[in-house]
Amino acid sequence: MLTAMNYNIYFENALIAGRKPVLAPAVINQVLEAVADAAVAETEFLLGENQKDLDRMDPSDPKYDRLKLTASHIQDIANDIRSVAKLKSPLGDVITEYDRPNGLHISKIRVPLGVVGVIYEARPNVTFDVFALCFKTGNICILKGGSDADASNRAIISVIYDVLKKNNINVHTVTLLPVERAATEALLNAIGYVDVLIPRGSQSLINFVRNNSKVPVIETGAGIVHTYFDASADLEKGTEIILNAKTRRVSVCNALDCLIIHASRITDLPSIAKPLAAKGVEIFADEQAYIALEGHYPEKLLHEANPEHFGTEFLSLKMAVKTVDSFEEALGHIAEYSSKHSEAILSENAGNIEIFLNTVDAAAVYANASTAFTDGAQFGLGAEIGISTQKLHARGPMGLQELTSYKWVVKGNGQTRNP
Repeated sequence: MLTAMNYNIYFENALIAGRKPVLAPAVINQVLEAVADAAVAETEFLLGENQKDLDRMDPSDPKYDRLKLTASHIQDIANDIRSVAKLKSPLGDVITEYDRPNGLHISKIRVPLGVVGVIYEARPNVTFDVFALCFKTGNICILKGGSDADASNRAIISVIYDVLKKNNINVHTVTLLPVERAATEALLNAIGYVDVLIPRGSQSLINFVRNNSKVPVIETGAGIVHTYFDASADLEKGTEIILNAKTRRVSVCNALDCLIIHASRITDLPSIAKPLAAKGVEIFADEQAYIALEGHYPEKLLHEANPEHFGTEFLSLKMAVKTVDSFEEALGHIAEYSSKHSEAILSENAGNIEIFLNTVDAAAVYANASTAFTDGAQFGLGAEIGISTQKLHARGPMGLQELTSYKWVVKGNGQTRNP
């Protein structure tokens, strides 16, 4: 069994890899393209290893969908890696620069964060995404995946390592730690080795990392997502958006958890819910919504809501419905239960839309669009390392810029400071 001291070998190797000069952009892009090609070429191998993980998981587990790889999914991952390769690197970008009266030229430029640790659960695509984003930004990454996806993650790392070796690049640019709990504890305490730690997974994982890490943490929080159907909302448009937000992919953090509907539109609820019934969505409705749906929605899928259904991230074909008497009440409900991930309003009232977008406290706010778009690739970032729901350093989808810090560069010509 490895001890904490043994784990320091992983961290020391990462530091050694990080001390080398950042590769030329052309080399970085070439390697990323090669990794994308290798992922597609090794599809059969990756799916075979992924199946070993799937065989150990109950298909009814919400994590099963996140764990499952398909040939088309691997192709999408490869496309995301290629998108990252095509994006301009933020490294060296001048954020601001100016001259002082004493002749000093001062500039603020983007630099890598350094060594980035990521703890994640049954999401093998994260292994590819984190590597691509960190490699592009000159960061070293240390990955701690969950035991549920260990075979998948190790297969992916082996594909990446083959490409790095062929290009004479230190493989410790990316490190996958063992699945043992001791590895997590070592990473949480890797002061002096790891610059920032990013948990990506369930709320319990995020809470554990936040409460136990001695390394600075950027939270990628759970998504308790609301969509408010305003008094002026367009029925056809809103019905399609709600269906997409809820059922496009239920196990992801941008999926809809609670529909809030204005009481004046409660008679439209059966029409809004009809496509959801076809997808097998269970609804937990408050009293008004339940009365409106009773007899119009499959009895086995309709339930009376309890207080705990509001503020729940379902990650499945389940959804709460809350009826409100005013726009202000809708805002209050969101403020009380939101995880500050993604929130949406469906409305044709320009004033309400403006107030919603300006006052709702979330990483991403939407007007007349599905929250399913909260995603790094959909935002044009190539991929994402996670969706940050906090306010320090980064918020929302974390792409290339969010994996950089900055430093001040001061150029002079003999200036000294007087008392």
